[in-house]
Amino acid sequence: MRALKKKPIQIYIEPKQEMLLKSLAQKKRTSKAAIIRLSIDNYLSKLPVEEDPALGIIGLGKSGKGDISKKHDTYLVHYTSDYTNTTHSISDGFPSKKKKA
Repeated sequence: MRALKKKPIQIYIEPKQEMLLKSLAQKKRTSKAAIIRLSIDNYLSKLPVEEDPALGIIGLGKSGKGDISKKHDTYLVHYTSDYTNTTHSISDGFPSKKKKA
């Protein structure tokens, strides 16, 4: 049995909603589930930015640096450059690079 890519969910809708959903699905030659997924996507895309659940990750980590948002590229380059040929340890917010023996 293959794994589901979509998560099953059970909802209750009003009889009128079900009637309209069924009619629309028949007209569009698609499933009621596809219309519901599209409707959810449409609703979520119109949420104000401050209500975006993805913003919950902001502030999860603490770097101790006050300029991460401005210099993120600089920090990323510093942390990742030549990563495969060096060992890394964190000191003063930057990894010290030592050539592998």
